[in-house]
Amino acid sequence: MSYGLEEVSVRLGRRTALEGVSLPVDRGHVSVVVGGDGAGKSTSLAALVGLVVPVSGVVRRPRKDEIGYVPATAGLYGDLTVEENLDFIAQVFGMAPAERDARMRELLEQTSLSDARRRLGSALSGGMQRKLAVAMALLHGPKLLALDEPTTGVDPVSRVDLWRLVSRAAASGVAVAVSTTYVNEAARGSSVVLLSSGRCLASGSPEVILRSIPGALGTMEASSPPTDRSWRRGASWRVWAPDGVLPEGAEATSADFEDAVVVAEVAAGGAST
Repeated sequence: MSYGLEEVSVRLGRRTALEGVSLPVDRGHVSVVVGGDGAGKSTSLAALVGLVVPVSGVVRRPRKDEIGYVPATAGLYGDLTVEENLDFIAQVFGMAPAERDARMRELLEQTSLSDARRRLGSALSGGMQRKLAVAMALLHGPKLLALDEPTTGVDPVSRVDLWRLVSRAAASGVAVAVSTTYVNEAARGSSVVLLSSGRCLASGSPEVILRSIPGALGTMEASSPPTDRSWRRGASWRVWAPDGVLPEGAEATSADFEDAVVVAEVAAGGAST
């Protein structure tokens, strides 16, 4: 079954937080919402799980008790131990003791939190807290899992562990939606929605977004941006020419997914970097 947003618009006070955004979230797949601060990522997931009400558009989601959600904050109780956090969620969803114990053992092992099961949530590292929050969201076996920037500020090892959890959930048939500011993480998704100021700049699979780059892309050495459609990549500059004519001194190069995201932002009027 497919869940997601269709042409959804959200107003928060006088501000337009989302404008006609579509976000498909299919079971067994990972959908990624990527963008900078204020792009509308958190609002998209909040609309998906029912925490905000759109002014227009369609939202498809399962029942409330079939949703697992982790907000951008930790999403756990600092004054409870790891085990108590999980047990509390099990009680909320009315899980039978045998099912609860089996799932807790499984998730503690998958998150490498077995040895920390009696530590307070507030005493965990940032990465451990995020893994616990995801485990809590997965405990009751949701059909839809929504994770708001789960890897922001997390160490590289915990980031790998978190994406392993995400991939395992999708492989088991869960529909997963993840928001992130990291372009390299967005490329992991089956489908990607690039947001800026509440509007969709590009959407589709990473391959489709990459193939949709118009014009030509080049690289060149310079002490300052060669054009107003240039951005830094390592020690050199990427230069995008929408008309296909690269400036003198630029060498044509193949684009990667990060280039595709930047091109979409520049084409929409965003600043180059």
